[in-house]
Amino acid sequence: MDFQELKALDDQYVMHTYGRFPVDVDHGENATLYDALGRSYIDFSSGIGVNSIGCAHPRWTEAIMEQAMKLGHISNLFYTEPCARLAKVLCQRAGMSNVFFGNSGAEGNEGLIKLARKYSFDKYGKGRGTVLTLKQSFHGRTLNTLAATGQEVFHNYFFPFPDGFRYAAPTMDGVSEVAGHDVCAVLMELVQGESGVYPLDQGFVHDLAVLCAERDWLLLIDEVQTGIGRTGTLFCYQQYGILPDAVSFAKGIAGGLPMGGFLASDKCRDVLGPGTHGSTFGGNPVCAAAALAVLDVLDEDTISAATDKGRYIRNAIASMALPCLGATRGLGLMIGVEVKGDKTNKELAAKLIENGLLVLTAGPALRFLPPLTITQAEMDKGLEILEKTLKEV
Repeated sequence: MDFQELKALDDQYVMHTYGRFPVDVDHGENATLYDALGRSYIDFSSGIGVNSIGCAHPRWTEAIMEQAMKLGHISNLFYTEPCARLAKVLCQRAGMSNVFFGNSGAEGNEGLIKLARKYSFDKYGKGRGTVLTLKQSFHGRTLNTLAATGQEVFHNYFFPFPDGFRYAAPTMDGVSEVAGHDVCAVLMELVQGESGVYPLDQGFVHDLAVLCAERDWLLLIDEVQTGIGRTGTLFCYQQYGILPDAVSFAKGIAGGLPMGGFLASDKCRDVLGPGTHGSTFGGNPVCAAAALAVLDVLDEDTISAATDKGRYIRNAIASMALPCLGATRGLGLMIGVEVKGDKTNKELAAKLIENGLLVLTAGPALRFLPPLTITQAEMDKGLEILEKTLKEV
């Protein structure tokens, strides 16, 4: 079908919860995508950070096909080899003790909240279940993770929200202002992605980790977007010199198939026992096989190269001195770019996409999340489109 037929079909039968751009992505290879008519696009979005090893990576597609021909699904009442193997690789590379597999980032963060509240209940009883989160944070679209999100723009329409969350400014004074005897945990992103790609101050993160240990609050890190090599280490916390009590993950873990979950440290290894948590599709063997392929491709050299690639893109943008763009920020291949002038970030994104560069927005900024496997040629082509498109905006 042509694009207009596709759009009409989508408009009629799919809920209008997304502001789609007028592009029908049909196929691709690594960071180069094509629409149904064969027009090419350089992908600086990777499906909002999901396509960590690009499109149609041969090791990823082979792993999925081989597993799908053996076993597509079986419940968690039984053992499967891909799930167990993935758990070992992920825990060993993350320095964590065990893992729970689900389907999404919101589900991973829900698990962190449940873990923290049960840890506190088991040790201290009722009345100590409040989770502190940071202002300008984003933790998901379920009611619980929306309540945990420290941005009012996401809080409209869906009242009443679950209780048990308070929001702190990302300073120790900000945390002290909202702390209390009812707190059981702190949940935070080390780079606040949805609000504009803002890395947290390392000193603040270290001091907060010390405070959590002193008060026996669980230190929970939301790595849904920052994890799986995005910022230059497998998990962003590995750059901050901390070891969380638990950490969520999703997006890039299975390279395009739905998977999420959370990892727990030795301290929290046995908090959730049989019957306390579950997920029908969690650890699905096809998704697990895909994730094993992703982690095989994303070895230490490939992940560390994300730092160099991110620096290259940021330096290139700075050297362009485009009047509509300001400072860049971020870690690795998680990049935010300030927007200046009378055009909004959404208007700039639409122009870039129209000219063949897929980008994202975050808060008031442009956001770039290219595949970690993006090549030099693909980066250069994307940057060329960026400069040509925006030099007169």
